[in-house]
Amino acid sequence: MTDASSSVPPPARPGGIARIVGASLIGTTIEWYDFFLYGSAAALVFNKLFFPTGDPLTGTLIAFLTYAVGFAARPLGGVVFGHFGDRVGRKKLLVVSLLMMGGATFAMGLLPTYATAGVLAPVLLTALRLVQGFALGGEWGGAVLLVSEHGGADRRGFWASWPQSGAPGGNLLATGVLALLAAVQSDAAFLSWGWRVPFLLSGVLVAVGLWIRVTVSESPLFLAAKARAEAGGKEAAPVVEVFRTGWRQVLGAIGTRFGENISYYILTSFLLVYVTTHLKLGKGTALNAVLIGSAVHFVTIPAWGALSDRIGRRPVTLIGSAGMAVWAFAFFALVDTRSFAVITAAVTVGLLLHGAMYGPQAAFVSEMFDTRVRYSGASMGSQLSSIVAGALAPVIAVELLKDYGSATPVALYVSLAAIVTTVTVALIRETRGRDLDRPLAGAHATVAPARQPVAGS
Repeated sequence: MTDASSSVPPPARPGGIARIVGASLIGTTIEWYDFFLYGSAAALVFNKLFFPTGDPLTGTLIAFLTYAVGFAARPLGGVVFGHFGDRVGRKKLLVVSLLMMGGATFAMGLLPTYATAGVLAPVLLTALRLVQGFALGGEWGGAVLLVSEHGGADRRGFWASWPQSGAPGGNLLATGVLALLAAVQSDAAFLSWGWRVPFLLSGVLVAVGLWIRVTVSESPLFLAAKARAEAGGKEAAPVVEVFRTGWRQVLGAIGTRFGENISYYILTSFLLVYVTTHLKLGKGTALNAVLIGSAVHFVTIPAWGALSDRIGRRPVTLIGSAGMAVWAFAFFALVDTRSFAVITAAVTVGLLLHGAMYGPQAAFVSEMFDTRVRYSGASMGSQLSSIVAGALAPVIAVELLKDYGSATPVALYVSLAAIVTTVTVALIRETRGRDLDRPLAGAHATVAPARQPVAGS
């Protein structure tokens, strides 16, 4: 879908949109596997091996603070990857992000523990976590844009939602490996060496991901926009241009992601802490509940994306955010039953509602920005939200649990976050059907240009 005035036709797309989607999905699944593996390990292993304290919740809190460091590095990654992604291409930067993430995760599996290296151990772990966060800051924007800019407007919500499934896919893979090891190993063996296996496995996964990712074609919209920019002379840096003309869209993206980000890390990472330290249940209970919920989450995210192609990005997102504002209270009431079946149901329903926010998000945020600054704008909006939302969510939740000894304040925290997203999405304009190769209706358009008809709607 290139501008008629462009002399650069879109390149052939090997294997069509399905191949592009497959490459993006596999890459994002591997990157999220690496990122989520740290979160699960922070709740189960790192608090003992790298941050030993007398109080289990205090050790977990410190481990989650280093978990948050990864989020703090994501906006910087978004700026750097966004700048070069808008200048040299989406595909090249996605290869770099995968190499950085996989290398950092593999190195974590080789680290000495606190008992062996003292304070050097947590310092090295934190440094590698920074590399993870930096890499992931550039992954999300590039992966969803590569799909969004290859597909047509009529099914963009569906196709772009598949890279979103990489998040539950990665969590499913990370949790599954940990659950398997927990089932076949004693706690002593798992703490001694078993925890290293999932981190070292990342090296194999990255090799597979790179082989697939390098075979796809560059975004045709990017190539056309680059040709127009080169013909038109020097332009401002993409990140500068985003904040000069698109700050409203950046704020819209932040608000749209706010409740989604917080709820996800409470439903998954914090749940492991709550079940093992507060309810005194085995780690297998929480791991298997998240495993089952993530499987459902994985297959339903594209369904929510497809629904957004029919009724719009806003209505589907509002189903999830309004539902989460209510479900947050029911979630902890159900988890407190200590029944595995009930806990699993609570997690699954929570992730279904999360999927309603997350599924349309790739297309929604992509459609907020013009091609020349889309990588920068999408990355900055999503990653700035990760600092104030996902980075602090487990830390705040653990602190609330320590202070009040109850999950009710945590439920209120999640509910308020979901309300922020509900209000944001209610105020911004619908983007469904936007031609991504056409500029926004005005330099200060809140989110979208004039509405366009959608095939089949």
